[in-house]
Amino acid sequence: MAEELLVKSTQAGAWDELEGRESTLVARCAQGDQAACAELVAEHQRMVYQLAFHLLGNRDEALDLSQDVFLRVFRTLPHFRGHSQLRTWIYRIVVNQARNRQRWWRRRHRASQVSLDQHLETHAEPSGNPQVAPDNVLAQKRLASQLRRALDALPFDQRSVIVLREIDGLSYDEIAFSLGVTLGTVKSRLTRARRALRDVLQEAAS
Repeated sequence: MAEELLVKSTQAGAWDELEGRESTLVARCAQGDQAACAELVAEHQRMVYQLAFHLLGNRDEALDLSQDVFLRVFRTLPHFRGHSQLRTWIYRIVVNQARNRQRWWRRRHRASQVSLDQHLETHAEPSGNPQVAPDNVLAQKRLASQLRRALDALPFDQRSVIVLREIDGLSYDEIAFSLGVTLGTVKSRLTRARRALRDVLQEAAS
């Protein structure tokens, strides 16, 4: 189903709908130019990893998913016709792959993924600013943990829309394309996700 969505989203059009360097890079990749493929990966791998981590909450899974994403990118790149920015098209692949992985987890009753707050506790580095008071550092860590716990608890559809909007800064149109939904759906999911996050933070503060 996810593959069908990717192909349908890029059906008609011409290469000249892309502009400049991106058009050339995509065309070279589609022709099997290894240097161009390496360049594309170098430009987008950080973005892909960070989005995968925010959606999955697990560093190893995010790294593994990133590899799958680029394999899918190069397999489906000949279908890309420039109806969106290349970055937004890749966002869509990341979200679909992450959604499929979470479904795989649920089908196999996998409950061992590391939550975002657990990752923070394990990997967070101490503050490098000696001027910050210990109480402030503790408060910042507590708030970050609460935010991550709340984000981790959201349903995947709400989590993905708020990550794309609040963390990655995508426009509503870009989010709608990345998720394969309407603008109205984007707005309603954002409203529910923000309300859920606010409720968790208010409860933690009381």
